[in-house]
Amino acid sequence: MKEKSQIKILLVDDDPDIVEFMSYNLKKESYNVYVAENGVEALKKAKKYLPDLIILDVMMPEMDGMQVCEELRKNKDTSEILICFLTARAEDYSQISGFNAGADDYVTKPIRPAVFLKKIEALLRRTDKDALSENSKFSIEGMEIDFNAHSVKINGKNVILAKKEFLLLKLFVSSPGKVFSREEIYSFVWGNEVIVGDRTIDVHIRKLREKIGEKYIVTLKGIGYKFNVN
Repeated sequence: MKEKSQIKILLVDDDPDIVEFMSYNLKKESYNVYVAENGVEALKKAKKYLPDLIILDVMMPEMDGMQVCEELRKNKDTSEILICFLTARAEDYSQISGFNAGADDYVTKPIRPAVFLKKIEALLRRTDKDALSENSKFSIEGMEIDFNAHSVKINGKNVILAKKEFLLLKLFVSSPGKVFSREEIYSFVWGNEVIVGDRTIDVHIRKLREKIGEKYIVTLKGIGYKFNVN
């Protein structure tokens, strides 16, 4: 993943207080921050700076966030930019409309700095792992993974994984030896889906272990999980 000082973030909101608040918190974390106060300006700056992430208010004059998002997705130069909607509307229809327009995630107002920054980090990390994994193969003692073919072999035998199980494995092997917290796992594997029960991760990891073997995924009680490289 890029260093924070190399990551460009474009903030788009017509409320100067919100822009100042977000900008302050992001700059404090060493991100490069650009701002726009309406949709038209956002399109121009997105094409000029090609940011890694755009935090885009939904309700704006001239051009709302949905329209901006759709335009960005149509342009080959901006189609792959991460887009996170900023909205005061937490209703399901608003979120669904945002994803239909091409958004990657959303943050609801009022903004809490710690939650906001964690969301940004998770978004950037998710894309970084996608790029890492989908363009490569991974192999370690007894295991071979082809990310493009969505295939896994253990000791030469094909193993069929469900989508969530494959995403779990993909996350772990993206950084072998790194301990992933439950929050990181939820963010990467489930995103904004509603999770029922605190044991969801445990159940999916148990099923994954049943298919690939016990030795690969290690539990660190009270901390998280990691992929065993020993």
